[in-house]
Amino acid sequence: MYRLRAVAVVLAALMAVLLAGCGLFGSGPRDAAAAFLDAVSRGDAVGAGRLTDDPVAATELIRQVRDELKPQHVQLTVDEIHSDDRIASVSFAAVWDLGRGRQWRYPGAFELVPATNSDGWLVRWSPAVLHPRLGAHQLVTLRAVPAQPAPVVDRAGTPLLTSQTVVTVALDRSSIPDLAGEAAQLATALGGFDPQITQQTIIAEANAAPAGQPSAVAVLREPDYEAVRDQIGKLPGVSFPTQQRLLGPDRDFASQLLPGLRKVVEQQLENAAGWRIMTVNTMGQQIDTLAVEPPRPMPTLTTTVDRAVQVAAEHAVDAVTNPAMIVAVQPSTGEILGVAQNSAADAQGALSLTGRFPPGSTFKIVTASAALQSKQVTPNSPVACPATTIVGERVVPNDHLFDLGTVPLHTAFANSCNTTFAQLAARLGTGALTDAAHQMGIGMNYDIAGATTVTGQVPPSESMVRRAENGFGQGRVLASPFGMALVAATIDAGGRLPTPILVRGIPTKTALGPVPSVPRDVADAVRAMTREAVTAGSAKLLADEGQLFGTTGTADNGPTGADGWFVGFRGDVAFATLVVGAGSSAPALDVSGRFLSALDGQ
Repeated sequence: MYRLRAVAVVLAALMAVLLAGCGLFGSGPRDAAAAFLDAVSRGDAVGAGRLTDDPVAATELIRQVRDELKPQHVQLTVDEIHSDDRIASVSFAAVWDLGRGRQWRYPGAFELVPATNSDGWLVRWSPAVLHPRLGAHQLVTLRAVPAQPAPVVDRAGTPLLTSQTVVTVALDRSSIPDLAGEAAQLATALGGFDPQITQQTIIAEANAAPAGQPSAVAVLREPDYEAVRDQIGKLPGVSFPTQQRLLGPDRDFASQLLPGLRKVVEQQLENAAGWRIMTVNTMGQQIDTLAVEPPRPMPTLTTTVDRAVQVAAEHAVDAVTNPAMIVAVQPSTGEILGVAQNSAADAQGALSLTGRFPPGSTFKIVTASAALQSKQVTPNSPVACPATTIVGERVVPNDHLFDLGTVPLHTAFANSCNTTFAQLAARLGTGALTDAAHQMGIGMNYDIAGATTVTGQVPPSESMVRRAENGFGQGRVLASPFGMALVAATIDAGGRLPTPILVRGIPTKTALGPVPSVPRDVADAVRAMTREAVTAGSAKLLADEGQLFGTTGTADNGPTGADGWFVGFRGDVAFATLVVGAGSSAPALDVSGRFLSALDGQ
């Protein structure tokens, strides 16, 4: 009995092995075709190659096609199979998902033959297995079909960016007998367009370029190239390839806005681009087009920029040698009207939009709002404005130690009493200034199409001394001109913080979501204070600039000295002016006056 049972077990095990062998080596053509297509779909080039009668060639081409197309998903489905004992014909449907809405669909077919070493089937390999029009010694390539850029215009339809010809000055050091001498000639001719182009930088970049590859010395607008062509056009080893690029009306126009807008256009061009899948020979020459999708037309990109505001702001800041900037927004809509920096500011980066500076007494707009909302005071409450005051161990002075005695709050604001606002802030709650600042945009993070911005920070503080310092815009309070322009816009908009926007049709996102508005009665009270500051207070140098509201600020900024500010609004234009290292607010008032006068002249 034991032997019979043992024999039965052995026979059962042998039958299982035989059956398994039939599954491995005796699969039918449909199973073999499905296994091959599945391996290609999954990107298993080696596995797919093993299922063909030429594994090396199949693996190489399958890998090349997938590496070139970089599909997000591939679906290859068996349709029909016709077979006899010697050959099987398979048809299949292919869908290659190439991302960004690009899909390549086509019908395909291949043959299977019996495997010589088993009862299974192998794909009879040829390049046509992957696509019926793919031939021997051919590769597949995917190329973009560029969309044509549309103009970028301001709010009135005036072009800000248009497609223009640029000329690259390219230098091949291998063709130059005297690199130092030629670099000196190029620096002399090109340094006027970019002071950073020097003999030393040209030599360094030429030596850093790979052998046989030219280095780019400069990229010039076509008129600029024409101006220096006679000087550099015949230098040995220098070539001048051309291309189209989106450019502003001149080199320095809207230096802090156009680069961001150009990125928006480039992203839209990438999304709108068409595509073409082609076969090429081993030299890269086109043989056939397998699929083509034309690019989508690009609509005109309309920005919120007001050309008149931008030009007026640029002329105003260009008259100053210190880094100077103006940011202007429209209170009723939040639309960014203009962002201007002079060359001294440009050399330090996007100070107008992302710089963080102590706002000085311009921050008293926020402190006044917080104090009024706390019900500590009203605009007419009598407050002390001594030459100095002490909060904890901190001595707070007024500018030039002026002393007004006891005056209404609105008078203390108009005359920029540090001592008054230090005491008011010291009595506020831990986060009162933080909350009031958020109501006006300071501390808000915005995702604005075409612009990277930082509004600033007003951290809550348990320290009475720190709150006092924060109350007159020193301490740990920091703001950008962009952020302070939003403060002014909020007051002009009756306490409603406008959402900043630069490109119409692309909404701005904010991480914090909506914040409570400044109560209308508080906003109106602060508005009246800013008017008094212009007519009879710290900003009275601008009293003749129409119905202007605003306030000044002088802020100690460490090694750069004291920065000068003016923050205000007139009509439906709110703006912030900053002159770094100015020593007082007077230069900011001068810049603001030139800005407003230029707007009057439009």
